[in-house]
Amino acid sequence: MSAFNNPALQAFIAQTGDQLMLAQVLIRRAGQSFELRHVEDRDSTAGELRQLSLDDLRKLAQFTVNGVFRPLKSAPNLQTGWRFMARDEAELESALNRLYPGAIADWFATQSPNPPVTHYRPFTHRQTGMYRVTTMLSDAQAAQVTRACCHQGFCLKQRLWTVNGLAQDGVEEKSLIPCLEPCAVLLEFARKSMRIEQEEKMKLEVSPGEAATLVAALKTALAHPDSDAREADFNAPGNPRRLRLLLEKLQPLLAGNKGSAEE
Repeated sequence: MSAFNNPALQAFIAQTGDQLMLAQVLIRRAGQSFELRHVEDRDSTAGELRQLSLDDLRKLAQFTVNGVFRPLKSAPNLQTGWRFMARDEAELESALNRLYPGAIADWFATQSPNPPVTHYRPFTHRQTGMYRVTTMLSDAQAAQVTRACCHQGFCLKQRLWTVNGLAQDGVEEKSLIPCLEPCAVLLEFARKSMRIEQEEKMKLEVSPGEAATLVAALKTALAHPDSDAREADFNAPGNPRRLRLLLEKLQPLLAGNKGSAEE
């Protein structure tokens, strides 16, 4: 064990108890050691799972089961079928930093009276170059972009930063890992979304029933995404976050014509 006493790690371990779920990783105490495995493998025997090393964990966190790069380590697509035994607290910290970089430090920061949260407006106002355009989204548009980009189907971090009119995430719907400021993926998605808003608009008249069909089609596409698609390729019309954003825009319109759509 390292001679350095990390207060963030000590506070996290004190919360762990016999076991604790951190996003998709289940941590179980085993004396002075800790076992890590995917939460979906909760009931598997040790013999049914691959024994991984610290180096293996880094590789595991970088790619999906189909070999697609994971730009967000907090995405809910961590591979299953493995276990790792941390011999002590220091190895536990190393393992978690490979799976969820910075998670323990960020969690510890939220235990203070004034967590270091940077909200959407201050964050985007300090951007320059091509990302300056993200300041042009209205509060309502920024809220739609955030709900789409940070949906629990895409990220398990508990978003603590906000924009006017948007509530923070609840730990129940996400995880213990906090999100203290917009990430690079959100920033790029906001930039692309603003560019889409600036495109010349098409006049497309649809009935409430047709709008309901579009919503159903979007939900079906989101439920069955292309497993080989690149998560942060926002130029692709079928990108899941772009589908989710369109759904965000359509659902309020449909809600206003609920009776007609149901007929």
